[in-house]
Amino acid sequence: MTGTTARPGPTASVLVVGAGPTGLLLAGDLAAAGVPVTLVEKRPHRISNLSRAFALHARSLEQLDARGLADELEAVGRPLERLDLFGRLGIDLAALPSRFAHVLILPQYEVEEALERRAVKAGVDFRHETEVTGLTQDETGVTVQARGPDGRPTTFRAAYAVGTDGMHSAVREAVGLPFPGRSVIRSVVLADVRLAEPPETVLTANAVGDAFAFLAPFGDGYHRVIGWRRDRDLPDHEPATLAEVREITRRALGRDFGMHDARWLSRFHSDERQAPAYRVGRVLLAGDAAHVHSPAGGQGMNTGLQDAANLGWKLAQVLTGHAPDALLDTYQAERHPVGRSVLRSSGGILRLAMAHRPGARAARGALITALGRIRPVRRRVAGQITGIGYRYAAPRGAHPLVGARVPDLALAGGGRLYEALRGGRFVLVAPYAHDVGDRTGRLTAERWASERRTALLVRPDGYAAWAADTADSTEIEAALATHVG
Repeated sequence: MTGTTARPGPTASVLVVGAGPTGLLLAGDLAAAGVPVTLVEKRPHRISNLSRAFALHARSLEQLDARGLADELEAVGRPLERLDLFGRLGIDLAALPSRFAHVLILPQYEVEEALERRAVKAGVDFRHETEVTGLTQDETGVTVQARGPDGRPTTFRAAYAVGTDGMHSAVREAVGLPFPGRSVIRSVVLADVRLAEPPETVLTANAVGDAFAFLAPFGDGYHRVIGWRRDRDLPDHEPATLAEVREITRRALGRDFGMHDARWLSRFHSDERQAPAYRVGRVLLAGDAAHVHSPAGGQGMNTGLQDAANLGWKLAQVLTGHAPDALLDTYQAERHPVGRSVLRSSGGILRLAMAHRPGARAARGALITALGRIRPVRRRVAGQITGIGYRYAAPRGAHPLVGARVPDLALAGGGRLYEALRGGRFVLVAPYAHDVGDRTGRLTAERWASERRTALLVRPDGYAAWAADTADSTEIEAALATHVG
């Protein structure tokens, strides 16, 4: 892919716009699969510590494990086996059916640094200080107009373009997609502070009806504070003060932990929005460009990472000629409902946390009671927040496993499924050895460590593409021809 003032010809490449976690994971996946990819970012090249995300949930950790990154992040983050949402409502994560039965508390920039190193190693072409100004598409590709670091116009040509450029996405606006929704909470303050008396817990959060506060460590001696007060409704441009942050924290948490030496203070508002379509022809959206949620439950960055994991292998299959363009329609079909569900769950948590009317408080009490007494309710809530409870729709008559997240299976020889997925390939797990023929670059064949007789084809994103409880070589070969090419 090249930047030029003339329109280049067709190319089997992808332009990714936006170098946050979603864009970095997607670009790295594409480059690792041999697809030429350029990553355009309007910001200068630096990893910012001003991000709001502080949590990696189990499903995101599984996806990062499939890319060989989870262990290094686990080494710098702090695991939390219980997620306290507000007051007495806590989600026990220790029983999650995952290798990562916790939420990992670490700043977003740690995730970005790991993903960027991987993308650079895979050969992604980075273009920083390059801002998208327009976009057109035709039957063979997408032409993107941009302004480079020197302010001069430049043009990129790609087979597909993906907007991972956040809530104010230039890509989404260029294709004319609306972003319906509304602001759900205003005048949220952010601060990076030192604490004279750090809390004993890794993550500290509480809501009291008219205020809430959240504290999480950076690991460098500073803590990020996020706070809100019902009677303090100011526009985003109004400066936040350390005194204001202290007061909100005292209201919500009972004390301010001796906050001092704020290195950064800001104010923002939280929206709930979702694009009606994640695909318009050869242009696709992922992450905050496609959906934004309240920060409750820490699901924003995680949902974007899982968007990228879903989309990357599909683009690679299409661009390498192993699947038709129609495969990309399944990205919308699978991820749009998940985005809608996250809007509802995170919004529900936020509204219950902010509850001050009797009816809303009664609803919060009922949920707390249900979580304490009814195991299926606990399991469902934990599955939604951590991402491991989502599954994709399967064709009528398909095996029950099809569309489900596949856990980290033990394989013959001592290996694990998510280690086998690190090549970005499909993984066939069968009770006996199967010849993959000329699919060695796209398929890995493994055997169960147990005596299980099911034949299972796992997609590169860790979901079941096909399964059969009894299948001979002919049936397996037919399934591989359909899904792997």
